[in-house]
Amino acid sequence: MQHTRWRATPANPSLVTAGIRLLALLLGATSAWAGEDDTRSLEAGRAIYNYRCYFCHGYSGDARTLAASYMAVPPRDFLASDPGEFPPERMEQAIAHGKPGTAMPGFASLLSSEEIRQVALFVRETFMTRRLPNTRYHTVENGWSDHDRYRDAFPFVTGATALDTPEAELTPDLKNGKRLFMGACVTCHDRARVANDGPIWETRALSWPRNQYSHRDDPTPTDAVASATPYARHDRPPALPDPDPVERLGEQLYQKNCAFCHAADGTGRNYIGTFLNPHPRDLTQPGLLANLDLEGVIRDGLPGTSMPAWAGVLANDEITAIARYARRVFAAPATAP
Repeated sequence: MQHTRWRATPANPSLVTAGIRLLALLLGATSAWAGEDDTRSLEAGRAIYNYRCYFCHGYSGDARTLAASYMAVPPRDFLASDPGEFPPERMEQAIAHGKPGTAMPGFASLLSSEEIRQVALFVRETFMTRRLPNTRYHTVENGWSDHDRYRDAFPFVTGATALDTPEAELTPDLKNGKRLFMGACVTCHDRARVANDGPIWETRALSWPRNQYSHRDDPTPTDAVASATPYARHDRPPALPDPDPVERLGEQLYQKNCAFCHAADGTGRNYIGTFLNPHPRDLTQPGLLANLDLEGVIRDGLPGTSMPAWAGVLANDEITAIARYARRVFAAPATAP
């Protein structure tokens, strides 16, 4: 389910102004605080938020997203935040430089200071101060000519009905609504309320297709692993002969936490790593680990990249174990398994 985003161009200034005023009016954003410049900044900040921030913080600012459920330190719920505790300067600092110990990266290398100010203004005024909804996409202009046809699914979208409610307790309308939600709405509303969260998922860093998948013409390859995508070989950990207890702990922690981006073999050439910008470091690069404060990078992260600070997640001895393991197998790669 895809939605078309429009962008007004400077070639039609009167249309830009009229559109901004109309959108602000529809969202209740015009008030005594908002002059024309403030309204323009608000809508510019909205566009940035909807492109870069919603994935973790939620389209409505409540941090109820699938991505948030995987984070040890959850993203901030703006609807539950007191704007008095977060002055604009503090918000702009967090956006620019990130939050150590969390998954919040710094955006100073991607956004200008003015864009950072705009997105902070949008978050502060729309979510934290006025508790307003974000852009409404269920409109005729965006292809939703009859959004009401999904009405049976609304209880699952809003959380009024838990998604794991036993089938026997659902009315016929709710059964139809659950079918609609799982077949259409879940694409964007990916974090429904459940009565029982169940066990925490154990994730494994793995990026290549399985179940006899092959990208070759031969539909029945004799070696499914070898015939999988080009990323497959980077998802296999190197051998670790005769490890001491610290190296074994480091191997477990690296493969569980770090391999998702840096690849199991340390190259960063797995599926996820190739999509990150800037790319994760290739830890097998000659001389890199010998001249790098690896413990410090793991502990404090790298501003302007997707490398978060792990000090709030891992203990010092665990960070040391990962560094020892990485230097053992990547700085002097062992024989492949």
